[in-house]
Amino acid sequence: MERTLLACASLCMLSVLLITVFIFERGLPLFREVSAREFLLGTTWQPTSETSPGYGILGFFVGTIAVSLGALVLAVPLGVACGTFLAELAHGPVTRILRSVVELLAGIPSVVYGFFGVIIICRLLRAVFGGTGYSVLAAALVLAIMTLPTIVSITEAAVRSVPRDHRDASYAIGATQAQTIWRVMLPEARAGIIAAVILGIGRAIGETLAVLMVGGNAPVMPDGPLSMVRTLTMNIITDMGYASGVHLDALFATSMVLFILIMVTNLSVGAISRQALLARV
Repeated sequence: MERTLLACASLCMLSVLLITVFIFERGLPLFREVSAREFLLGTTWQPTSETSPGYGILGFFVGTIAVSLGALVLAVPLGVACGTFLAELAHGPVTRILRSVVELLAGIPSVVYGFFGVIIICRLLRAVFGGTGYSVLAAALVLAIMTLPTIVSITEAAVRSVPRDHRDASYAIGATQAQTIWRVMLPEARAGIIAAVILGIGRAIGETLAVLMVGGNAPVMPDGPLSMVRTLTMNIITDMGYASGVHLDALFATSMVLFILIMVTNLSVGAISRQALLARV
């Protein structure tokens, strides 16, 4: 059994290693034709132009960060509050109904979220703010809904894992239920909540189809929440079907940037989590 588990763990590590090698092997040749500065800081994407081709992805990088942060700003407070409510306050039928709703949200395909965004969210934004409705804000709202089930479920599990003695000790010294949740339960469940945020970030950065449907897919630098947007993943899926040569290398280089972004995000959040736990100890 020990050897079997070791083989499974080694297979996971090998898979990540092979994916990394493949992406970098296909993406690095781009920099023989295009400088890293032009690729990372350029704002013009016109790879099919015969006279002046452009391979700048800065606008897509900014769009990815804007959409992901917008989704997390909306989803994290609501998800943590809902998970805490399920773990500490909800009882009986309310718990069963809410948990069923969360599980249903987790099982809905991305394309359904995309259709909901096109028909409801974009139309609402168009009626309120004008324009097309396809925007950074629309993409962030759809992503926030999509990341909620992950954050809610992991937060609930983290809060439930706090030892009962800690809750009882807080009540014994006269703390109210709200004070116990805010000062005891949530700090003790901090590691699990941060894990939920990390998974939410990964879902937000990596999501493609729903964002493609509501973001506008315009290869421009977003200048506000109502601006159309194209993210890194949207750029890859939009052009992959017909790309070749340097254009194809640029898409693999975009995958490299996306891979590095997710890796740096996970490492940074993990470091912050460890520092917070050490400071608390």
